[in-house]
Amino acid sequence: MNARRTQRTMWLALVAAPAMMLVACSSAGDTTGGSDGGDAGATQKLTLAHSYNEDQPQHRCGAQVIADEVNAAGVGLEIEIFPSSQLGGDADRIASVASGDIDIDIQGASALGAVYEPISVLDAAYAFDDSDHLARFMASDASDTVTEAFEAETGVHALGAWSAGARQFTANTPIRTPEDLQGLRMRFPGSPQFLMNAKALGAEATEVAYEELYLALQQGTVDGQENPITNIVASNLKEVQDYVSMSSHQLNTNLVIVGSVWNELSDEQQEALSAATEKAVTEVTSCVAEDEETILDEWRTGGDWEVIEDVDRDAFSEKAEEYLSGVLTGDSLTVYEAIRSTSE
Repeated sequence: MNARRTQRTMWLALVAAPAMMLVACSSAGDTTGGSDGGDAGATQKLTLAHSYNEDQPQHRCGAQVIADEVNAAGVGLEIEIFPSSQLGGDADRIASVASGDIDIDIQGASALGAVYEPISVLDAAYAFDDSDHLARFMASDASDTVTEAFEAETGVHALGAWSAGARQFTANTPIRTPEDLQGLRMRFPGSPQFLMNAKALGAEATEVAYEELYLALQQGTVDGQENPITNIVASNLKEVQDYVSMSSHQLNTNLVIVGSVWNELSDEQQEALSAATEKAVTEVTSCVAEDEETILDEWRTGGDWEVIEDVDRDAFSEKAEEYLSGVLTGDSLTVYEAIRSTSE
């Protein structure tokens, strides 16, 4: 075992201890006929956890679709969903999936970077052109560069990935070009990939917790921020910002991951779970697009703030690609190049 693997193993052990106290149930304790899926008439219960509320597309069009499809497949599996971080925060749940205390989880790529850094590149600025590009990459052999390495490193299998929407800028001034970011204190999440994105786009990043974002904007601690449209609405940012600039500078990439229970499932059960996830990927993509279009129509006609459509995305993407190609190294650079190779 190399030093990097040893360090990661120690991290998982430390984080898993409090996480296990939060887990309400697991596949080991909630089966009615064993865990190998082969006993006639047995139903094995699997936990599916995530951090989103039940109104968000990741739950109603993602997790719920997976559970409904698997439960109806008649393969001896039943999925129980635990939304809204009921089984712990992102870091806790990653450790619990790795230890087998949570079976299935929905995680952002940047959060998964805590256990395998190269996978966070799926959240790199302008890595993907759009949600179709993400789907094309995940369906290609090129995606093996990250998903197979992630599984080899962590023992966790990636079932699929979807986009939860592109991230857009808001501020009290329009942001049309990278130069418009100069002098603005822009709130970015504190993960390494997000902070790298800020530099790639030419922004001055200020770390503020999502729960504190509204107050920080209201009090002027930060001048602007970036988030998917659905998050912007949920946080009522139109009350404290004048402009939303449609930069679409990063896809919010979620992955559906499953722990060691994957290897205990029969071929039929694996196929059912994979098919359910594939359907959920399509459903989430459609739900996000529909939600965003409805919201944008309201914004364009409501007058609460101005929607800036003429953002120079080419200027932003060229700047980001030049920066990321220069700073990413090793496996992370390999993943980035594999993603870009599937761009049309």
